[in-house]
Amino acid sequence: MNRTAAHYHLEPQTGIGLHVREGQLLGVTDSHGEQVSDLAAFAAEDPLERLSPGRTIDYAGSIYLTAGGVLYSNRSRPMLTIIRDTVGRHDLLLAPCTEEMFRILYGQENHPSCLSNLATGLAQFGIREDEILGAFNVFMNVVVLPSGLIRIDPPLSKAGDFVELRVEMDLFLGLTACSAENTNNGTLKPIDVQVSDANVSL
Repeated sequence: MNRTAAHYHLEPQTGIGLHVREGQLLGVTDSHGEQVSDLAAFAAEDPLERLSPGRTIDYAGSIYLTAGGVLYSNRSRPMLTIIRDTVGRHDLLLAPCTEEMFRILYGQENHPSCLSNLATGLAQFGIREDEILGAFNVFMNVVVLPSGLIRIDPPLSKAGDFVELRVEMDLFLGLTACSAENTNNGTLKPIDVQVSDANVSL
């Protein structure tokens, strides 16, 4: 059987929508270092089933997932399993950045956002912006302080670091090269994505 891999290069502050199949592998690579990628997931058979950061945290007993960790849907079904992870620090707490967030927090108008880029990529599957409620923020380094306040530190990822996930059901995925300067240590860089059959790994 012919085994194939598809590669996608996301320029800074852009996104993509993909239809992936159960058993495939999804690779997300930080090609330059210190760059976050938001990942949103919806069940292809019924997009009302979507990635639930809350359920994922419940079942992991942790806000941090790495190799062996499972991303769950709002119906408590596995969507993606982390197979390999060269960084070990990602985020499930924060929602994708929005134009409103940049205006409210930073006084910036018409700023590119992950939510807009996710919505653009997922529109081909009939998924609307208001249906994108949470994400797995690959490489994002969120620190929770004893007071309960949160701090966004620079990603721990270096050039070439990656996360590889196994697809547990047919999915519609949205991925971005995060648009928020503050999340990416003040700079904006690309993200590389690979989708492959199970025996074609990163």
